[in-house]
Amino acid sequence: MKISVDETKCCGAGQCVMLAPEVFDQRDEDGIVVLLDAAPAPEHHQAARESAEVCPAAAIHIGEEA
Repeated sequence: MKISVDETKCCGAGQCVMLAPEVFDQRDEDGIVVLLDAAPAPEHHQAARESAEVCPAAAIHIGEEA
């Protein structure tokens, strides 16, 4: 799994951080997403996928590595 985020789309809702705190965080000054782990361990894959699905700004992109 390879994760990327588009900070320009992020609206700071924070759902990603609640679902996958090992993978995502938010900047203190504006709440914009911070990607902590672009290639998380398998046990965090489902939470990362859920984060991408519920992101209201569609700022999280999940790629599956071959």
